[in-house]
Amino acid sequence: MSAPQTSPTDEDRQERFRQATIATLRAMGGAPEQGVDFQGAVSGNRKTAPDAGNVELPYLSRHMHDWEIRKIRGAADAAALRMRYHADRNTNAPAEPVARQAFDALEQARCEVYGSRHMAGVRANLEQKLAQHCAEIGCNRMKTREDMPAPVALDLLAREAMTGHPMPVQVGSALDEWRAALTPAAKAALADMARTQNDQTAFARATTRFLGACQLTTVPDEDEDQTAPSDLPSDEEETTESDAPETEGQDQQAPAATEEEDGYQPESGETGLSGESEATDSAEMSEDGTEEAAGPSDQQAETGPSEALNTYKAYTTDFDEEVNASDLCDPDELDRLRQKLDQQMSQLHGLVSRLAHRLQRRLMAQQQRRWEFEQEEGILDAGRLSRVVTNPTLPLSCKHECETEFRDTVVTLLIDNSGSMRGRPIGTAAICGDILARTLERCGVKVEVLGFTTRQWKGGQSRERWLKSGRTAHPGRLNDLRHIIYKDADMPLRRARRNLGLMLRDGLLKENIDGEALLWAWKRLRRRSEHRHILMVISDGAPVDDSTFSANPHNYLEDHLRQVIARIEADRGTELLAIGIGHDVTRYYRNSVTISSAEDLGGTMMAQLSALFAPATGRRAAR
Repeated sequence: MSAPQTSPTDEDRQERFRQATIATLRAMGGAPEQGVDFQGAVSGNRKTAPDAGNVELPYLSRHMHDWEIRKIRGAADAAALRMRYHADRNTNAPAEPVARQAFDALEQARCEVYGSRHMAGVRANLEQKLAQHCAEIGCNRMKTREDMPAPVALDLLAREAMTGHPMPVQVGSALDEWRAALTPAAKAALADMARTQNDQTAFARATTRFLGACQLTTVPDEDEDQTAPSDLPSDEEETTESDAPETEGQDQQAPAATEEEDGYQPESGETGLSGESEATDSAEMSEDGTEEAAGPSDQQAETGPSEALNTYKAYTTDFDEEVNASDLCDPDELDRLRQKLDQQMSQLHGLVSRLAHRLQRRLMAQQQRRWEFEQEEGILDAGRLSRVVTNPTLPLSCKHECETEFRDTVVTLLIDNSGSMRGRPIGTAAICGDILARTLERCGVKVEVLGFTTRQWKGGQSRERWLKSGRTAHPGRLNDLRHIIYKDADMPLRRARRNLGLMLRDGLLKENIDGEALLWAWKRLRRRSEHRHILMVISDGAPVDDSTFSANPHNYLEDHLRQVIARIEADRGTELLAIGIGHDVTRYYRNSVTISSAEDLGGTMMAQLSALFAPATGRRAAR
């Protein structure tokens, strides 16, 4: 009975916070009608597709943790200041991709620094956002200039010059090398950027000179002789009095939300590990003899001492399950769900099928037979008999048939079965899994389709055992895993076809714990005898499990996911690639792509696999 009583309260708190955030963003940005979307659940756990032109803010869980609130506040303030101080005008942005990315990042930095100079609350939110971002992309692990991308480094240097304050400790030592490598021309342009931050046009010219001095773009000759215009009076344009109340109102939201937490947070003085944990995944990752250094957490400098835990564990694995899809519902329901999937499939079948045929042609081309001529033994080459007739002293010419070498391959498709995938994304993923398995099966490539979710919302039996045992501090993963086998690699598609319809079943999609799911799929793949192993992950967000978040550091699941990915990417026998649906997964996976909508999934999957199977091309070498 506890769930029905607490769930509406959580939704009410979420809705109040969203409305307050949206109102503040619109007021600060001067756009009363600006649309705003939140990633993930907007009502319950249903995801809505963001409209074009809407501001999209980060995911907010039901527990509304402090770190989530800070992240959303920082993103909302950054979007509002961009709306207010950035005008869409022709600023002659560079054409080079890296330079254009850096140009956009520097303009965003200008809007944030200049717009928050009189608003202490907004400035604090943006500083926390910057620290979180640096921790998420792993700046503290970057040691040399080559480790830190140019757009990131130049953005940080520009913020430092415009604010006059050092960057957060999370930036690491690579920024020092970038700073030391600046030429006098780059330093002069950086000073001009700080001086002209109130003028977008002048700032754009200084930015172009700065990028040119860093050898990211070519500066036109006429821009070299131009001097930055004098600062225009800008204080008259803004009414800081009207901004201050909005900021103060926004800054007061976090404490109120924190006081309403469910009470599952561990005590701050308890830092010991639970003795009831099973063997850690860190040990499992080293079972092949390769020891992985756990290393410090990306966000340790930002967070408290309790977040220094670098050993992942599960509180208990007694309630986890690895189950075949056919065992989760009766055959009649599977048939009904498969029929429902076929109805959805008719809408995407044409486009995805054409792409699948293209992939099939590429694979078949690599497996085709060819003839070798001018051989001493083999089948008599009738096309060259005329030479023997005209000159009997020439020997007979033979030919024999040989096959082009094609390494036997197995592909594992791991699909996120979390609640935020409900609707169009999970239907498209199931359809693409069906078409992908059918296409590769025709070419002799075996395919395994797997899914991952949890058995219950809010922890299930694992959490109940933890509560009865006295709520031990830092219990580790605190939910019951459910790993689903939709199609085994050795099972023909005709037998597994209806299993894919299970993804459309109401109530199946719950939380997502990506790290353990990825490790599970990889271990299954490693046991295969094929020479080439490909693991493709389809997900729409970071790991989310409210039960685990409430009793562990907020980056607990995310840090484990990064460790697992690093281990798999270091394995020469596995090729790992990921597709993010509406969520940037490039910060986790080295070889990844992000798509804006589920409709792009089929084409992206086929394009990625086509690149993998390109003749005489090694994917790992390309990376």
